Amino acid sequence: MARALIVVDIQNDYFRGGAHPLVGPEDAARNAHELLVAFRAAGEPIVHMQHVWDGLDATFMRPGTEGVEINELVAPQGDEPVIQKAFPNSFLQTPLEGTLRSVGAEEVVVCGMMTSMCVDATVRAAVDLGFDATVIHDACAAPDLAFGGRTIAAADVHAAFIAALGSGYADVKGTNELLERRGAVT
Repeated sequence: MARALIVVDIQNDYFRGGAHPLVGPEDAARNAHELLVAFRAAGEPIVHMQHVWDGLDATFMRPGTEGVEINELVAPQGDEPVIQKAFPNSFLQTPLEGTLRSVGAEEVVVCGMMTSMCVDATVRAAVDLGFDATVIHDACAAPDLAFGGRTIAAADVHAAFIAALGSGYADVKGTNELLERRGAVT
């Protein structure tokens, strides 16, 4: 089955010093980098998603800022497509579906930021469109969130969303597990 890697929104604003830092983006980006190395070596398709918040109320991912740029750890190479998006769902009003179909992808491997927003929305949409999906849990990062007068730690936010995706939408794997299974790591 042909597969493609979708790298969702690993952008500078999510890192320390950015406008909306997450918890653990460096570790997630390093794992995403390992996925990129393996997919590039195997000649498998890669698509980079870049969120651009082009509104007067934008607090991060603003056009023309350093924060909107894809982080150097996962920078696109060669002719790897970069698709800009304005919504959490990477498929909504973008050419992503057509790009994946044009390369014959039947499975998508998804990593990126934020687990609780754009990764979740993208995985669910992919499955709704008929793609098999695998989420690489340790190549994703989440923020602390607040609800009901309390703070929910990023690790709990991440775990809850990954657990929900894994209970019916997608396979959930770690970076090494995926790469070893495909023979990309010895």
